[in-house]
Amino acid sequence: MIITPSPHDQVLQLVIQLAILLGVARLLGEVARRFRQPAVVGEILAGVLLGPSVAGALAPALASNWIPATVEQGRLLEVVALLGAMLLLAVTGLETDVPLIRRRAGSAVGIAAGGLVLPFAAGLALGGVFPEDLVGDPSRRLLFAFFLATALAVSAIPVLASILLELGMMRRNVGQAMLAAGMIDDLIGWTVLGVVVALANEGTGVGALTATALTVGGFVAATIFVAPRLVGSAVRAVHSAGGSSHRFLSLALVLVFGWSALSQALHLEPVIGAFAMGVLLGRTKRLPVATIESIEALAFGVFAPIFFAVAGLKVDVGSIASTRLALLTLLVLGVAIVGKVAGAYLGARFLSRADNASALAYGIGLSARGAIGIVVATVGLSLEILTPEVFSMIVVMAVATSLMTPPALKAVLHRIAPDEDEAVRLRRESAEAAGMAGRVRRVLLTVRPRSEPGSAVDVQAAILDRLAEDVGLAVTVAAVAEPGEASSAEASAADVSAAEDAVRRMADRLAAAQDVTTKVLSGDPVTSIITEAAKGYDLVVLGATEATAPAALFGSAVDEIVRMVAVPALLVRGGSAPEGWLPRHILVPVDGTAAAIRAAELAFAIAGREAKVTVLHAVQDLSPVVSVSDTGPMRRLDMGHQVVAAVRAIGDSLGVETEGLVEFSPEPEVAILTVAASIGADLVVLSTAARTGTSRLFLGPRVERILAECTCAVAVLNS
Repeated sequence: MIITPSPHDQVLQLVIQLAILLGVARLLGEVARRFRQPAVVGEILAGVLLGPSVAGALAPALASNWIPATVEQGRLLEVVALLGAMLLLAVTGLETDVPLIRRRAGSAVGIAAGGLVLPFAAGLALGGVFPEDLVGDPSRRLLFAFFLATALAVSAIPVLASILLELGMMRRNVGQAMLAAGMIDDLIGWTVLGVVVALANEGTGVGALTATALTVGGFVAATIFVAPRLVGSAVRAVHSAGGSSHRFLSLALVLVFGWSALSQALHLEPVIGAFAMGVLLGRTKRLPVATIESIEALAFGVFAPIFFAVAGLKVDVGSIASTRLALLTLLVLGVAIVGKVAGAYLGARFLSRADNASALAYGIGLSARGAIGIVVATVGLSLEILTPEVFSMIVVMAVATSLMTPPALKAVLHRIAPDEDEAVRLRRESAEAAGMAGRVRRVLLTVRPRSEPGSAVDVQAAILDRLAEDVGLAVTVAAVAEPGEASSAEASAADVSAAEDAVRRMADRLAAAQDVTTKVLSGDPVTSIITEAAKGYDLVVLGATEATAPAALFGSAVDEIVRMVAVPALLVRGGSAPEGWLPRHILVPVDGTAAAIRAAELAFAIAGREAKVTVLHAVQDLSPVVSVSDTGPMRRLDMGHQVVAAVRAIGDSLGVETEGLVEFSPEPEVAILTVAASIGADLVVLSTAARTGTSRLFLGPRVERILAECTCAVAVLNS
């Protein structure tokens, strides 16, 4: 096949179209934001102003530079707009929080049921009585009614999320239930759309209905059972390969476009596949946050504004300016608002047992259609099921509901105050998100071949299990099969076998981590681990081995890794920890520094609601004899109490049982060792910043003394 370039004039017009549409859309989008409206409103308005409704009517010669005049020009622009729709739906999928739907299922299902069934039924009824001349193909009126019903039933999750974020309501019970209900509606709505599109392509006979059911069922089954394995394997492979930081972005887009191609091949429209893959990528813990942000930037900064502007370009206000069509537009708008608000309200009140104010908020919040309604209308127009007039009506409805929802929702949400349990949960989640545990998602856990049970192995596993209980972790367990002095194949195979056995045993211990992979590295341990750690991990966990020479703190390899690794490192020394060890009482010394705060956050995350944390500040008594007039010790004592109180407040907000101690001691490390023994601590969490010497790791004489003399487990966070 020979690929021939497009004619010069068509390429020139496409470039002009993209420049003008993107520039005006982004400009008006920012103007809309200034007026506290979703950017999509301004972006659609840009297309309306540039299209036949305004520019085409007032300055047709000028507008001909960006309004397509031929089928070929229109198709080129539609391809770019389609990319925008696919990326927009991928981002919507990324924002679909499946665990949130599960957590709020009790409230959300009733709200979603009412908010979906009533507007969908109203849309079907409206489609059944719509004037015949406005139905694309009168012989397919049922499909027309289904498209209209789907456009009226879906909700605009991005619009709703932006409103909740602006009001600080995203983590409130009402906000979470509202988002979960909207996600359920959209999941069902996109499934229904897939069925409708398949029916539009296959027909409505018995054989066609059977083919449609098999097609949709096969796609759903592949998305549930095949795609997660594909995504997981691909992300792990790219993670292991290393290389450019953009490799994850490339992979994510390949997966989105690939699954979109599958849905298109099955005649389900590519946006369906993009949404499904977005949901799966959003659940992949190994996908860096920076990649998700890059996809969002690509979508909202470039392609989605072009898509919305093209949608606005298709709107011809003059085509619905007649009295008859204007009244029909108002009818569509009225059915959309009343159906959604009333349906969600009734579902919330009678199925979810919500109060009046919350039920009304659910109805108002879910009534915004925004971009999603426009995507549905665009698909219907492309299949020639919707006429341009009905397309314009749905776009007007989507814009109007997006404009009306923010002020109405703000007025209602301010009347809903959190109860005591919700207030406690909000404080805890806020502290968790801001704390050390909230910044750790991908962990590299190193183990030594032929490591024995007990000691650091059990402590490492227990710490990671505690960290993973609430949010889960993506943990890579790695061991290095270091080439020994023997060069025989048998010796090399034994080294690899020992490493494989060590990582497998550790992986079996990590019960709470949701994504555990094993890896055997080869070569020099220092180089291998530092190279692996550079592949995007948030934390490296190392076992603190005993020094093999006076020149090393933990052994030359561990010392060198901690000195050279570019991410935070947690060194774990097991002490006398027995097999099956779990922390019950944790001691964390603090001195008010940022490093100490991070260590305390880590201690609280390890403790959870299962263990107690003692926060200790050791005041160094510089003089054993203090005059009555000397206020220095008292000032240091007062500051110590303030430091402890501030750290305990973090623990209290997380729901962790805490106590505070302030001790005078000529040597603070002696106070730490004494308190650890007196309270029966089974874990001491220390903070430090590695100091590089020649070839020895220097963590400071106090930390090194505690490591040498403390009988319980010790974890040192070098951040």
